[in-house]
Amino acid sequence: MKKMIKLTSMAMVLLTILLLSAGCLAENASSTTQQKKFPAFKSVDIAGNVVTQDIFKGKKISVVNIWGTFCPPCIGEMPELGKWAGQMPADAQIIGIVCDVRDKNDTETINAAKKITADANVKFVNIIPDEGIMSYLDGVEAVPTTIFVDSEGNIIGESVVGADVARYKELLARYLK
Repeated sequence: MKKMIKLTSMAMVLLTILLLSAGCLAENASSTTQQKKFPAFKSVDIAGNVVTQDIFKGKKISVVNIWGTFCPPCIGEMPELGKWAGQMPADAQIIGIVCDVRDKNDTETINAAKKITADANVKFVNIIPDEGIMSYLDGVEAVPTTIFVDSEGNIIGESVVGADVARYKELLARYLK
């Protein structure tokens, strides 16, 4: 009986670990975006600056990278995203959304995000989700997930699930045409 309980416990622990890491470790799957308009929001970035949906108005296309401080693939692609952000065409930008920050008072996760972005030399805006963004994140199945948003806040094209900067670049070039 003790052996069965031990085996069941080990199986449950393994299953829990697999389920928790499945989203983070999702391989480069693509999916069609369900929602066509990014929700209105008024939040702050990890530096405390106010950010609204008006951030999209300045560029033809925004590459929105949804990531988490707990996610090795998310962290792994940050240096490449940071470098790419500095080389983007003038009518495009990268914006990050740190999905695991609970609110602007979650200093532990915000500090982790600051460290990750600083270590990766990331200069682009990383937003803390407010209620509007959180409603969108409810439909995000894994991180990193990258979506493309036009200057009017419309989600265009397909989302990319998994760390695939080459695919982001390919789609951005297509969407800028």
